[in-house]
Amino acid sequence: MAGEAGGDPRAWLAADETAAVFLSRTLSTRPPILLPPPLHRAPLRPGNVVEIAGPSNSGKSQLLLVAAVQCILPKECKGVYLGGLGKAVMYLDLDCRFDVLRLAQILRNRIAKCCGSANPTNEEFAKDGATNSSFENTLFSDCMKRFLYARCYNSSDFIVALQNVHSQSQAKSEVLGVGIYILMIDSIGSFYWMDRGSQPAAESKGRTLSLQSVTETVVQTLRNFLQLQPVLVMVTKAPIYGEGFTTGNDFQRGTSKHTSEDSTVKCRRQDEEKNISCHEFMPSVWQSFVTHRIKLQGLGQEAELFSVQENKVLALHTCEWMQPSLNTKDKFSITDDGVILVQ
Repeated sequence: MAGEAGGDPRAWLAADETAAVFLSRTLSTRPPILLPPPLHRAPLRPGNVVEIAGPSNSGKSQLLLVAAVQCILPKECKGVYLGGLGKAVMYLDLDCRFDVLRLAQILRNRIAKCCGSANPTNEEFAKDGATNSSFENTLFSDCMKRFLYARCYNSSDFIVALQNVHSQSQAKSEVLGVGIYILMIDSIGSFYWMDRGSQPAAESKGRTLSLQSVTETVVQTLRNFLQLQPVLVMVTKAPIYGEGFTTGNDFQRGTSKHTSEDSTVKCRRQDEEKNISCHEFMPSVWQSFVTHRIKLQGLGQEAELFSVQENKVLALHTCEWMQPSLNTKDKFSITDDGVILVQ
């Protein structure tokens, strides 16, 4: 609009647009990002911050890897439709559980599946298997070049990594012609207890280091980066309490484990532990920064599914959108190809 107004600030302020024009311009500059199920329910755009919460083994990291493969794969390559975005991904590993072999497995299976469905009349791929293998290896290498990875061992490393994301995106854009499109953080609460434990020692030395100050710095750094380069931020969050934790009331009950309890009391205690373990522990500055929330849950052994194609038993998980609130709960399973929806 500034160009249409001729560069004059007063003319620019006088210019106006209807809601339809504004919506059309916004959708053209920041089109929705197409991600595989179960992340497809709500339209996601650059600038959104998606929090994927759930306990261990609920599929949080797997969803990140599937989304990363979708991003680094090109849309089309030499006549083969791959359906990717052809963009770069920055993966910040905070819990040191990143599995590069799993990422490579999903990517190779996705490439092989797409190449197998290519048109057999295409001369380049109809010659022999060696040609296909060479093409797949080259494509795999090109895709992995668009995947950036950094491991952080504490909050200081995490903040430094965030501050360098923009420069790394510019460098990647100069080399490959594509910048960072999705920023992934796994997992945001990894240093919660570390920051809580180091707070007294840090304050005694005149430095300010607390969970609140660290979170404020992280949020402000992300805000600054999103202003310079809008990207989709995907963050996983695991509960800070594990199974079998104890609360203050447990000690007041005495030796409850050695006394007889009926099933009603046991079920009530299990529900209390589940609610406390899923309690929101991040500061309010982070909660207000998140734009989308997803809740994952494992269904356990009672809901396992036997896959004829995989020839093994697959665990089932549920995915529920909390923000925005959607009246759907998807069931999905993790396979060698990534994640599939289960009807």
